Amino acid sequence: MLQPLRKSTARILSVDGNHRYSRIVDLVLIGLIALNVLAIILESVTEFEQQHQLALQLFDYFSVSVFTIEYLLRVWSCVELAGYEDDTPAKARLKYIFTPLAVFDFLAIAPFYLAFFISLDLRFLRVVRLLRVFKLTRYSGAMNLVLDVFKEESSAFFAAFFVLITLLILASSGIYLIEHDIQPEVFGSIPDAMWWAMATLTTVGYGDSVPVSAGGKIFGGLITIIGMGMVALPAGILASGFIDQVHRRRSLYSNQLEQVFGDGVITEEKQNNLERLREQLGLSEEDVEILTLEYLKKYPSKDLRCPHCHQPFFDNSHNQTKS
Repeated sequence: MLQPLRKSTARILSVDGNHRYSRIVDLVLIGLIALNVLAIILESVTEFEQQHQLALQLFDYFSVSVFTIEYLLRVWSCVELAGYEDDTPAKARLKYIFTPLAVFDFLAIAPFYLAFFISLDLRFLRVVRLLRVFKLTRYSGAMNLVLDVFKEESSAFFAAFFVLITLLILASSGIYLIEHDIQPEVFGSIPDAMWWAMATLTTVGYGDSVPVSAGGKIFGGLITIIGMGMVALPAGILASGFIDQVHRRRSLYSNQLEQVFGDGVITEEKQNNLERLREQLGLSEEDVEILTLEYLKKYPSKDLRCPHCHQPFFDNSHNQTKS
C-alpha cells in the first residue's frame, strides 16, 4: 500500500517530476530557501536582530521543520527514482544520502540539531546556516552545470592544483634561502614564506612581505611570471569544461527532438517532456528555439501538426513558431 504513496512522493519532490503538485512544491521550497538566506543576512545586523529576535527564531524553527520533513521524505522515496530500481531499499537510501544534493539537504538542517549537543558560537552557526543556499542547486540548471563541470574535470583540476602546490613549496623554499638572513621576521621559516609565495603566485601581491635583496627581487619576478601562467590553468580547464557541457546538453536536447518529432505528431505529453528536459539541462528558451529551427532546416519536409486541431506547429518556409 505504501508503494503508490512513495511513487507519488518521489514524483512530487523531483524537479522534473510529472505531477500536478511538483511545480508548486518546487516554488514553495525555492521561496523558503530565499527567505532563509535573507533572514540570515539581516540577522547579522545587530539592531535588526535585537528588534526581531523572536520572529527570526520562530521562522528558523519553521524552516528547519519543513527542511527536515523534506529531507526525510526524499530519503524515504528515493528508491522509486531512476537509477535505484535494482538496489534494495536500504542500499538505495544509503547511496542517495551520499549524493551531493542530499548532502546539501543534510547540511541545511544539521547545524540546528548540532546546537542541542554542542555549544556553538552564534556567528559560526549563522555562517553555517547559509549553506542552505546550496539547496537551490537542485532547482538551478546553471548550478548543476557547474557541478557537472567540476565532476567531469576533477582529474584535470587535481593535476593543476598539484602543480600549483608544488610551485608554492618551491617558491617559499627559494625565497626562504635568499631572504631569511636579511628579513628573519618575515622569511624566518618556510611556512612563514608560504604567505608571500601564495600572494606572488596568484599575482595578488598584498605588499606586507616583499624581498629586499637583488636576488630576492629577481626570484620574485620569475615567480610572478610563472604564476601568471599557472593560475590561468584552472580557469582554462573550467572554461573548456563549460563549453563541452553546453555542447553535450544541446546534443542531448537535439536527440530528444529527433525522438519527439519522429512521427510528425506533437502531443501535449511530448511538449511537457521537452520542457522538463529543457529545465533539467538548464537551456534557455532561445537555445531551444535555435535547436528546433536547426532541426526543421535539417528536415524541411517534416509536417509537424497538433493531434487535436491538425494545425502545423511550425512554418518551415519562414522558420517561425505559429501561435
